[in-house]
Amino acid sequence: MKVKLLTTISFFTYQLSISQTEKLLNGKVYSQNILLKNVEVINKTAKTSTRTNDLGEFSILVRSKDSLIFFSKDYFFKRLKVSQENIDQNNITVNMILKPEELDEIVITNIKFPKVGPADENSTIVPRGPIAVPGVYNGTITNGADLSAIFNLFRKKHKKDKVKFKELDFKKLAEATVPLDFFTNDLKLKPEEKDLFLQFCDADPKAKFLVQQKNLLYTMDFLHIKNQEFKNLNSVSKN
Repeated sequence: MKVKLLTTISFFTYQLSISQTEKLLNGKVYSQNILLKNVEVINKTAKTSTRTNDLGEFSILVRSKDSLIFFSKDYFFKRLKVSQENIDQNNITVNMILKPEELDEIVITNIKFPKVGPADENSTIVPRGPIAVPGVYNGTITNGADLSAIFNLFRKKHKKDKVKFKELDFKKLAEATVPLDFFTNDLKLKPEEKDLFLQFCDADPKAKFLVQQKNLLYTMDFLHIKNQEFKNLNSVSKN
C-alpha cells in the first residue's frame, strides 16, 4: 500500500514539474497576408522578449497561462494568453491590424498679400489691350493691372511658418503603447487615477529615457515601480 502511494505521489510530482517547465513556442506574425519583421514579442509574465525575423517568424520560451504582447509602432498591439493547446501545437499565427496613417508634421502657411494700389500713368505695369471683337465683352478692364505680374510678385514675397507638434512625452507614449487593461488589472488603478498617475511618472527624469527607447517591456516595468511609489504617496497624504 505504501509503495503504491509513493508511486502515485512521484507520478503526480513528475507531471507537475513537466507542466511548469518552460517550452519553446514558435509562431508567425502577419497583417493582411503580409509577414511582418521586427515585431517585438514580449512575454509579460516571464519578462523576456524577442523579435520576428525577415519571414515574420519568432521563438520564445513560455509556460501555460503566460501573457504575450506583440508590439510594432505601425500596428495596434496584440495580446495573447498562452494555452497548453498553443504549446502543444507549437505553430501559432498572430494577425496584427495596421494603424491609420498619421501625419508627423503640420505646415501652416502664413500668406502676406502684397499691397496693390490703382495703376497710374507712372506705373511700370503695361496694360493689355482688349481683343477687338465687336459686340462681345472680353472680360478685360481698360488700364487694368496685369494679374500675372501680381502673382509672380506674390510668389517671391510670401513666407512659410512651420508649426511642429510638441515632442512625444511619457504620458502620450504610455497611452499609445500600453494596453488599457494594464492600468486597471495589473496596476489596480481607478479610471480617475490614471491621468494623475501618468503625470506623476512623467515628472521622473527616467521617463525621458523611456520616450527615446520606446521599449514596451521597459515602459511596463517602469510603470510597476512608479505605481508602488504613487500608492505610497497617496497613503501618506491620506494619513
